[in-house]
Amino acid sequence: MTNLLMLIPVALLLGGIGLAAFLWALKSGQFDDLDGAAHRILFEDDDDHPPKA
Repeated sequence: MTNLLMLIPVALLLGGIGLAAFLWALKSGQFDDLDGAAHRILFEDDDDHPPKA
């Protein structure tokens, strides 16, 4: 019974920390461009290579 009294607040604290981290990531714009990275790996940028002379 004493283990349960310790584990419930610990679980609530860890859940609150996870929720706070998710809300911080949401507020800082981490999820704004979900498709950008997927499109960047499909299309090659030609600007990285110098023109051939």
